[in-house]
Amino acid sequence: AGKAGAAGKGRSPTPTPQAAAGGAGAGAGAGGGGGGGGAAPTATVATTAGGGGAARSTLHASRTILKTVSVFLASGKRNSSHQQSKAAAAALQNKRQQRQRRMDELSGKINPKLLDSLRKKTRFSKDELDALCRIYRKLVSNCQYAAKTLASSSSSAAIAKPHAAVEGIDRIVFRELLHSTFDIVTEEILMERIFCSWDKAHEGLPLRLEGWLIGLSTFLRGTAAEKAAFCFRVYDLNTDGFITKDEMFTLLRNCLIKQPQDEDPDEGVKDLVEIVLKKFDLDKDGKVSMEDFMGTVTAEPLLIEAFGQCLPTDSAVVSFFSTLQV
Repeated sequence: AGKAGAAGKGRSPTPTPQAAAGGAGAGAGAGGGGGGGGAAPTATVATTAGGGGAARSTLHASRTILKTVSVFLASGKRNSSHQQSKAAAAALQNKRQQRQRRMDELSGKINPKLLDSLRKKTRFSKDELDALCRIYRKLVSNCQYAAKTLASSSSSAAIAKPHAAVEGIDRIVFRELLHSTFDIVTEEILMERIFCSWDKAHEGLPLRLEGWLIGLSTFLRGTAAEKAAFCFRVYDLNTDGFITKDEMFTLLRNCLIKQPQDEDPDEGVKDLVEIVLKKFDLDKDGKVSMEDFMGTVTAEPLLIEAFGQCLPTDSAVVSFFSTLQV
């Protein structure tokens, strides 16, 4: 019995089938665990691969957006450049047309388009417009000659800048024309106002061809309403839309003969202003508006030049047209 026990201690016990199965199961479990440990790196690689694909997609989308923006900007730049080119070409064409129009004015010629436009805006025939253009050319030449003469006779002519050509009819020639051709004999202030009111679009500037002809049409052949509106603009000295007492006083102060024995010569003018204001001020607001003036003149046409002469006489108009030779 003792030897048998010793032999038992020297040998390993023989595993039973259940124990072997259990061991196999444990080994399999361990192997499964090992297999599970090997599968974890594979999942990590897959995740990394997925992240790389997303990055590439984002990069591709960014490149697409940048390309789209670049194309848009290039297109806008081309469009802007095209528009600038068109604007520059239009400005150059306009400048050439203005230069040609100015040359035509100075030569007395009228291009067909301008002629048609002037025939619609004025009451002159084609032949009359041609003749009036020749007169305009002579008047402008007189202005240029007078300006050069004045510049050459000036004491500072040696150091003065070269005199620029006068484009249009200036005040001096215009006043001489009114006096010698249309028998306008009036105060200096009215002469200035007639000149400034002649061309509404360019008040106070030298008269260009179109403004000269349109103003002349009203001056010579305007309707009663057009002439009345012109007179009102002349009498409205500060161009505020009203003829005030002060303006009436300025316009009427030289129409009365002053007597040496008068203590206050202006008293008679003030009385006259009150009389005239009562006649013209239809709405009783202390000043004469365009509506007041037009209403009064319509009722009494002889009052159209109540504040001074600014229209030609009938005989002067007939004489002027007879000299056109059309």
